Amino acid sequence: MSAPFALALHGGAGPIRNSDQSRETANMGNLLEDGRAMLTKGAPAVDVVIAMIQGLEEAGFYIAGKGAAPNRDGKFELDASIMTSDRDSAGRRAGAVCALSGFLSPIAAARAVMDKTPHVLLAGEGAARFCAKAGLTRVDDPQNYYTPAASSLAGTDALAHGTVGCVALDTSGALCAGTSTGGVLNKMPGRIGDSPLIGAGTWADERVAISCTGQGEYFIRAAAAADVSARMKYAGMSVDAAAAGALADMERQGGDGGLIAVDAGGRIAMPFISHGMRRAACDGQGNITVSVFR
Repeated sequence: MSAPFALALHGGAGPIRNSDQSRETANMGNLLEDGRAMLTKGAPAVDVVIAMIQGLEEAGFYIAGKGAAPNRDGKFELDASIMTSDRDSAGRRAGAVCALSGFLSPIAAARAVMDKTPHVLLAGEGAARFCAKAGLTRVDDPQNYYTPAASSLAGTDALAHGTVGCVALDTSGALCAGTSTGGVLNKMPGRIGDSPLIGAGTWADERVAISCTGQGEYFIRAAAAADVSARMKYAGMSVDAAAAGALADMERQGGDGGLIAVDAGGRIAMPFISHGMRRAACDGQGNITVSVFR
């Protein structure tokens, strides 16, 4: 019997209720098939998560990567993080970038931080210098490259949002989570949300991998991603109950959004409290789902 694997991805919480999401669901469905094929062939979870998020960044359909919107000064500042863990808790690794300008794939930059530095998070100009030295692909003409996807989301308040992310369990038992975003719409220069913050927007340990999407300020206040694992460890909750509980705590702070999670047994949870959440998932038993609204 083959070892279990599982994969889930999201294209952000908060799409306009009952809007046409066929373009986005087709994109997520195609990526899901690619990721499922990679896991079936034994690819490491970290490679699958990076490939899935790069596909979402490149699509331009989400407020991440190509679909990111400029800040109030007209500058594109992007954030991303990646975290991975094997079955042993000593195997955790993480990398992240925030307020990054001028590079094609924030998630690739986050992985480079994880793989090539002793640090977890690099910001702003320092992150850009590191990415240049690492040879990551640049965006030479930001005004013509980016295609802001803001019109696909509900709400025009100061924390209107959109993010992409992925979680995976591979056949070796390793778990990985990643998140990438262009941040909230019309954000102040230098604003950082939960997406690049390990424990707030992204988490992976020997129990569970989580990627969050929503109003980042509230996910930070709730330490939402790490809270899922804590509830599983200390309260003995299932991944479904832990994810729902962490999300409810975030909601009590006043925010909205959702998250995706996969545990070490391959069980997947994708709760949300917003209008909808673009989401897709599959497992080794052939179960596949792609949906947006309830």
